[in-house]
Amino acid sequence: MKLADTLRFASNAAMGSFVRTLLLVLAMSIGVASVVVLTALSDGARRYVVDEFSSIGTNLVIVLPGRSETRGFNPANLVTSTPRDLTVNDAEALLRLSGVKLVSPLLIAISEVNASGKLRESMLVGTNADYMQLRKLKLSLGRFLSKTSSKGGSPEVVLGALIRKELFGTENPIGKTVRIGDKKLRVVGVLAEGGRGMGMSSDELLIVPIAIAQTMLNTNTLFRILIEAQSREQIDTVKTQVLKTIISRHEGEEDVTVITQDAVLETFDNILNVLTLGIAGIAAISLAVAGILVMNVMLVSVTQRTAEIGLLKALGATSYSVQQLFIVEALLLSTAGAIVGLGLGYLGAAFLRYLYPVFPAYPPLWAVFAGLGTALASGLIFGVMPARNAAKLDAIQALSKRY
Repeated sequence: MKLADTLRFASNAAMGSFVRTLLLVLAMSIGVASVVVLTALSDGARRYVVDEFSSIGTNLVIVLPGRSETRGFNPANLVTSTPRDLTVNDAEALLRLSGVKLVSPLLIAISEVNASGKLRESMLVGTNADYMQLRKLKLSLGRFLSKTSSKGGSPEVVLGALIRKELFGTENPIGKTVRIGDKKLRVVGVLAEGGRGMGMSSDELLIVPIAIAQTMLNTNTLFRILIEAQSREQIDTVKTQVLKTIISRHEGEEDVTVITQDAVLETFDNILNVLTLGIAGIAAISLAVAGILVMNVMLVSVTQRTAEIGLLKALGATSYSVQQLFIVEALLLSTAGAIVGLGLGYLGAAFLRYLYPVFPAYPPLWAVFAGLGTALASGLIFGVMPARNAAKLDAIQALSKRY
């Protein structure tokens, strides 16, 4: 039989039992769609985390108060104890190191802001003038913190776009006064809308000089120190110098944890890549189940079409030709299910992006090809046994329907 004849015969046989074919295609499509959607979800989580860390700046070295007992970076290092204060003086000392471009001390807390009779809670960030350049922030109005304000504690504040809108509406807030905690501060700038980083939206930030924040919170301890190296090649050197400097300033005690942005990104990337592979493997089990369903359906089909197989053999069809017909039919059903499942998977991923626009839930190409390949492979593998059973039938016995 020619290939065109084989395809036509197999497709007509599949469409002869429409409901059976529809259910089988549906089972296969659910398996492929599961692989596509779940890998899109997990890969989207990986991209989201990587983007969040990338958005806080470039070539970063981060100093955390408290020592981690493990070397390198793991997510648990983000929570540390604080046996000794990490201070603004420590941050200023790091700025004198070779290879260091910018240094920003960081103090973060939740605080109330009050203006024009309107009150709301927001994220308070105490830092210095270099924070804007280090975080690649942009302004829509006014200016950022001045160099002198960070050192002398000038009572000024930069508002996030959403805070400005809720407190002042469309009115220009520059030069006006807001109350944060028990302090009155003058608004000097408004951040551009849409900035993000480390899970925080810059639209809801209140950025004040580090000295003001320390006074408000009655603390000298910093939450973090962010350091930008002059180039990517100098990151490791800067990390080593930073650790040595802090140890010497803290009486020889290694009571801080120094991590690099690249280490954080690599660790989370590796963790979430493994998670993506694991989820893909779990989803692929449904494809194996669908393959078993293909085998069962084809076995039933062989039983139902015994007389048809006998007629084909009586007309001269070889055992190989009969086997080929059933294998092609199984592959056609698997291919149809894979294509439908791929479409459903992409629709599901698009729906996730519609619900959560900031979440990049795009199916990775390897998962798409793996899903399609697994579907076709399962159709082929599980279609072989029914095809062999059909090919073994004797023409006379098949025509008499004795099987």
